[in-house]
Amino acid sequence: MQENMKALLDTNIIIHREAGRVVEQDIGILFRWLDRAKYTKCIHPITIEEIQKNPNHATVQAFMTKLDSYEQLKFPTSLQQQVKDVSNKYDINQNDINDSLLLNEVYTGRVDILISEDKKIHTKAQALNISDRVFKIDSFLEKIFSEHPELVNYKVLNVRKEYFGQINLNDLFFDSLKEDYPGFERWFIKKSDDIAYVTVNKDNNLILSFLYLKVESEDENYSDIVPLFKPKKRLKVGTLKVINNGFRLGERFMKIIFDNALTNKVQEIYVTIYDHREEQRRLIELMEQWGFSYWGMKGRERVYVRDFLPTFDINQLKKNYPYISKNSTAYIVPIYEQYHTELLPDSILNTESPLEFVEDFPHRNGISKVYVSRAIQPHPTKGDLLVFYRTGGYYKSVVSTIGLVQEVIYDIETESDFIKQCRKGSVFPETELKAMWNYNKNSRPFVVRFLYVYSFPHRINMQRLIELKILQGVDDAPRGFKPITRDQFELILKDTKSNESFIVD
Repeated sequence: MQENMKALLDTNIIIHREAGRVVEQDIGILFRWLDRAKYTKCIHPITIEEIQKNPNHATVQAFMTKLDSYEQLKFPTSLQQQVKDVSNKYDINQNDINDSLLLNEVYTGRVDILISEDKKIHTKAQALNISDRVFKIDSFLEKIFSEHPELVNYKVLNVRKEYFGQINLNDLFFDSLKEDYPGFERWFIKKSDDIAYVTVNKDNNLILSFLYLKVESEDENYSDIVPLFKPKKRLKVGTLKVINNGFRLGERFMKIIFDNALTNKVQEIYVTIYDHREEQRRLIELMEQWGFSYWGMKGRERVYVRDFLPTFDINQLKKNYPYISKNSTAYIVPIYEQYHTELLPDSILNTESPLEFVEDFPHRNGISKVYVSRAIQPHPTKGDLLVFYRTGGYYKSVVSTIGLVQEVIYDIETESDFIKQCRKGSVFPETELKAMWNYNKNSRPFVVRFLYVYSFPHRINMQRLIELKILQGVDDAPRGFKPITRDQFELILKDTKSNESFIVD
């Protein structure tokens, strides 16, 4: 009988879990999925020592009474030389050294995985070449959903706009915001007639994410921000909180922020945020990936700013998102009907029901997505444009979406590497990915990572593409990556009634 996989948990995760109440809601989600996927939750002796030193006696007592719910690694494994070398390079205090002891258990294979939100742990895991066995909460949940799609019955209503007055202020989701911002409840009630973006777990009606945006004019008073802002039209990310649940809701909300910035023609986006909670630090890290940088302070809050003037730099695709250049090479690329709206949910057709796409998956929410192909040349390269063509025949096939190529990954050596490359952004569960990898050993698939940029407001079908001479006839339907000229790309933009504010030239 096969033993359960063993998951070693970082000290901070244990502390959050066994505190008087679960401050970090995503920790509760993690523990439920560890149980559902039948992982044995392991704890290292050094974690017990660290928790016993915690000045919060209630936390220590709560933890000690629940110690039996973990499998204790009673005797630490001898520190391996490679781990010692990495420790000597990176560790500067006792906490760092303790973290290396946790990594040592993964390195030796005593446990299967380690789950930690600590940045330095992940840096050291990469140095030890074990990063595929060291996970953050989000990446672990993505792994579970890919490996066990049959376990996923987690229904999340699509992001929707709600008036503040319709949102349950007593939801536990808002507790951390109430603690951080005195007067939050009064502010929330005053906003009753304003609109926020929320996602809700359909099974229990609890809030998973919340976003409030405010457009500010050039005469806005910024006297409390240091250094002082220059006059500009800005989009303020007023309130943003996302529970870490493996469904990439944070990226979904970044897309909404950028869409609003485009619509309102702002020059800059900014956010003020504390950084003393794990969820806040994660959001800061996410926003930095998408071009936000530290500006200064507003009282005790940090201020992060994203320039939003039209810019395209092939080496900064995420930081300049969603801008593209017409000078890039463009391709029409086919996507089968059954996968189209799974991968590109914002491009849902009028003939499809949103209710069929309630059950949530990471690939639906992410801006970064994966397209798997074994097409012959030509192939796209970084910075190229993809115009997705939903197959369906003369009348039903349509071009629906623009994507921007981040990278093309060839020479994937093993099935496990292929699955790892596809896991986050592909529509396919692990079983289908394995079948694709093994379909033809002489023609392995390659992976195209791309950013979802834009959904055409008006769809044009094969018939219209032939009329525009973009396709030469029915037999010219794209089967691989079909190059089109800049003039043909501009014809598509014009005929789809596209708003070209995201195009820099």
